[in-house]
Order: sequence, then structure tokens, then C-alpha cells
Amino acid sequence: MATNSTLYLTALDWAKRLDPDGSTADIVELLTQTNEILEDMTLMECNNLTTHEITQRTGLPSVYYRLLNQGVLPSKSTTAQVVEGTSMLEAYSQVDCDIVDKNKNPKKFRLTEALAHVEAMNQRQATTLIYGNAGTAPEEFTGFMPRYSSLTAGNASNVINAGGLGSDNCSVLLVTWGDTVCSGIFPANSNVGLKHTDKGKVLIQNANGVTGAMLDMYVDKWKWDLGLALLDWRGCARVCNIDSSNLTSETSAANLTKLMIKAIWRVRGRRGKQVFYMNRTCAQMLDIQRLAAVTAGGGLTFDNVDGRTRMFFRGIPVKIVDAMLETEALVS
Repeated sequence: MATNSTLYLTALDWAKRLDPDGSTADIVELLTQTNEILEDMTLMECNNLTTHEITQRTGLPSVYYRLLNQGVLPSKSTTAQVVEGTSMLEAYSQVDCDIVDKNKNPKKFRLTEALAHVEAMNQRQATTLIYGNAGTAPEEFTGFMPRYSSLTAGNASNVINAGGLGSDNCSVLLVTWGDTVCSGIFPANSNVGLKHTDKGKVLIQNANGVTGAMLDMYVDKWKWDLGLALLDWRGCARVCNIDSSNLTSETSAANLTKLMIKAIWRVRGRRGKQVFYMNRTCAQMLDIQRLAAVTAGGGLTFDNVDGRTRMFFRGIPVKIVDAMLETEALVS
């Protein structure tokens, strides 16, 4: 009987997770990413089950100067509603009960697979938060980049062109988290964040795709319902078209300092928690470009927050998002 090694842990997988003494090995997680945007995101419960309806002011009433004995016309403001959706991210793992039960530490062995699923869920949510597009992939929610993807759209004032060309570009995001600007959303009456369900030992029918085959397996389920609501587009900004190869080679690299200052001034107000997000290549070049300013006591600064060294630019935290690519298409 064949086994499907892409769906289930095999005996070979089991052997690769054992130390020489037969105990479960501590796995070095080479595939983990740093996506600090997931730590910062505020969350709101949807006001319409799985969607969140946002009412935005689109026009102000007319007002008039008048003379004595002269009347004025009544007027009114105008509003519009925007609907933001949520997505359902799910995953299952199945492990042959014999593989688990014969291990010296069954719980730790199952944990090795659980940690991989948690990391996969985190990475997928972070990627969707940046690049998700419900217009082309209805099962996703729409992330930041599709919302700030044009130099001529209505929100173009908050899309800053760094001058890069080709398709090897990257971006810097300035996000204001808050319930009146930008927030993550989750369905009403549901759990917040990643939910794990240990379904225990389950009898799998038609195992490995073989009709009538039955197999006892330990089953785990992960579920994470999430969306993004942009209540006020003026509260965020994107620096786009940053040439990644120039940053790496340190040749004609974009002036990240000036671009980030522009982003700060394009954002209206500070009605929440502001954070800069960028990939490691951008962060490295920012550090290099601001070295002289740091030495002089200005510009980029560093502080210790919760036991970790944090980078700040003009008082705004600068954080790493590995999900942000170095191969973005040109924004025009």
C-alpha cells in the first residue's frame, strides 16, 4: 500500500526527527521568519458578522457669509460606506498513531509538527497582510500594497515614488494602528487569533487515497480568521519603487531618510500607534545611511524594549517584516 509523503509524516520523517539516543530531536527552524507586523496589529470585532462596515465622510456641508436681512441656503454633509471582509485560514496535520506512540516523548514529537504549522500560518497571514488581494483571490483579504498601488489614484499623495525601475523593487510602509485609522478585524462572536484544536486519535477512512483503507491518526487543526480594515487611508503611507539591487550593492541607493521623512509628513495626524515596516535589506541600508547621524546624536536611534534592541526613526519604531519582498513590480 502506497503512502502519500506530502500529506502525512512517514517513517523517514520520523527517523529524521530523532537524536542518536532515540529521543525527539530539537529542530533548528531554518524556515522561520520575523514578521513583527503581526505583533503590532490592533484588532476589532466585525460589526456585521464576518464583515466590517465603515462609514466615511465624503463631503462637507456648504457654509456662507451673509449680510443683515439676507438668508442662507441649508446644506448637508455626505457619507459613503465601505465594507471590509475577513478570510478563513485553516490547516490540518495527520500523523500515524504508531509513529507517535512508539516515540519516547509522544507529546514533544507532535509538538515538532505543531510548531511548523504555527509558523506556516504566521507567514501566510503576514504575506496576505502585505500583498493579499481579495479582488484577484476572493478567499483572501486585501492587504496594504494593493490599497497603495498607484501614483495617480485618489490616495496617491500617500504613495511616495523612490525612483526605482524594473521588477526588483521593495517598499517601506508607515502604518498607524488604531480603531479610527487602520486595524485588523475578526468575525463577530469568534475567537481572536490563531486557534488550535487537538482532535486526538481519529479513524481516517480511505487513507492514502486507497478506497476502503482505514488508519488511526492523531489529527490537529489550526484556524485563524482575520481581515484588515482601512478606515482612513490618510493614516498610512507607502514608499514604493525602492531599487533592491542598489540597496544591496550600496550603489546609488535610495535615500531612505528623506523618503521616510516624506512618509511622516504625508500621514495626517497621529491618532494611534505608528510603526515603520520594511524588509531586512531596507533596514540594513537605513542603519548604514544613518550611522553618521546616530554618532552625532540624532536621526536614527536605538532603545531596549522588552529585552530587545529596537530601532526608532524620529520616535517611530522601525520593524522587520520578512514577508515584504525585494521583487515587487513597478508602481506607476
